[in-house]
Parts: sequence; C-alpha cells; structure tokens
Amino acid sequence: MTTHARDTAAATAAEMSVGAPVGRKPVEPVPRWAVRMAHAIPLCVLPSGLWRVALVLGLAGYDADYQWAAWERPYVIGLSVVSEGLALLALGLVRPWGEVVPRWVPGLRGRRIPILAAVIPAVLGAALIMMFCAYGVLNEIFGFVEPMNENGNGSPTSGPAAWALWTTYAPLLAWGPLLAILTVAYYRRRRANDASAAARPSSSRRRWSPSAGER
Repeated sequence: MTTHARDTAAATAAEMSVGAPVGRKPVEPVPRWAVRMAHAIPLCVLPSGLWRVALVLGLAGYDADYQWAAWERPYVIGLSVVSEGLALLALGLVRPWGEVVPRWVPGLRGRRIPILAAVIPAVLGAALIMMFCAYGVLNEIFGFVEPMNENGNGSPTSGPAAWALWTTYAPLLAWGPLLAILTVAYYRRRRANDASAAARPSSSRRRWSPSAGER
C-alpha cells in the first residue's frame, strides 16, 4: 500500500511539473483542476458516441425500421470515433506531449511545440464546437432543417428514446467552454514558464559576472 502511494505521488508530481525545462521546477505548474477538466472532456463526448453506435445497431429504441444507405452506418460510426479522438486531444493541454514532441515522432522528437501551434487550433476548435452546439439547440427549438426521415421526425421527440438522446447529447454543451478555459490556462502557463526560463540566465550572469568574482 505504501509503495503504491509513493508511486501515485510521484506520478502526480511529474504530471504537475509540465511546462518546465528539464531539471527545473516550473513557475506555473499544471493545476489539478485543469487536469481534471481535461479528463472530463472525453467523458462529455463519450455518451453521444455510444448513442450513435446504439442507433446503428438498432438498440437506441428509435427508428428501428429505417433503411440505412450503404454509407450511412460507416459515417455515423466514424463520426463517433473522430469526435472522441478530438476530445482526447484536450489532454495535450495538460500533458508533456502537448508541449514537447514525443520521442516516437521521427524528425521532430524532443522539439518544443510553439505555444500558438497548440493555442490557435484549440481556440478555433472551441469556437466551432460552441457554434455547432448552439445551432443544434436552436434547430431543435425552431426546426431550421427539414425532417430527415420518412416518418416526419428528424429525431425522437418523446418517450424513452427522446430521453436517451437528450441525456447523451446534453454533456456536449460543456465541451466548448471547457476547452476554451483549458486553452487560456495553457497559454498563460506556458508564457509564464517561458518568460521565467528566459529571465534566469540573464540574472545568473549578472550575479556571477567576472567583475563580481574579482571583488
């Protein structure tokens, strides 16, 4: 038990020191709330993906007699996989591979990732996600798009199928705001750590200059 606790503490310490140059303690370590938030994003996306898989398998309790086109099932499954993959990228905002290229990447291994190279895609992603979610909610209320199937409904509107749909898609509303908050925290942390790393050598040279040593 004690060994396990020490291992857990060591792993946490390593995780919290993201952003520091090798052998140097960061001025701004990754806060625990950011780590939890990054892990929450894939969990917010997962329920809707599982609902789509259940829909393809005929287990969603809705439109079981729908005649799928050849491309529709792969598209729906692919949408779920891609969505979850994009959600997992949020972990890069709190993990070392979001700041330094991993060793297994040929040609780029060990190189420090520019701040804007991570921030710009994350900002655009957060904005697009919030736009899509806002459109989805407004479309559900005002019906901008014509019904998508022959029974006159684009989605279930009552009964257990409707509750399953709304329950699994509601967590998606948190994806965009959580990603935006994480991106701001990532940007501020890396700017602070880079500024600290740039300032330390100059202060060290002033402290141990030859003139000071002669005195």
